[in-house]
Amino acid sequence: MKELEVEAAAENLDAVLEFIGGSISNWPGKTRNKILIAAEEIFVNIAQYAYSPDSGKAVVRVAHSGDVTIEFEDSGVPYNPLQKADPDITLSAEEREIGGLGIFMAKSLMDNISYRREGNKNILTIKKGRGKT
Repeated sequence: MKELEVEAAAENLDAVLEFIGGSISNWPGKTRNKILIAAEEIFVNIAQYAYSPDSGKAVVRVAHSGDVTIEFEDSGVPYNPLQKADPDITLSAEEREIGGLGIFMAKSLMDNISYRREGNKNILTIKKGRGKT
């Protein structure tokens, strides 16, 4: 499993996406793009909310053997984004509650997404099959 540790800050998004993208560079373009979009949404949420107003580290791990598994780990405030109800996308942007769209998008793009709390760490895991679009 490859690992990258960065400050959980928006300016490190490119480094995170390059790390993940490099690990799946030979994957089909459409599947690769879905993984990168989901990863972007998750990392941006960590950067904005995990340590606010302070800062802290985020660890990204990538493993693949047929499927790709990506773990996002932070030691920020305990938060399971999967417990939040999906937004009602039938409503207009003005009518919809703020928040939740990024994780909703990640859930719809990935084959599996899960959360666990280990000690003082939030760990969100996404999985995608190589041939699945």
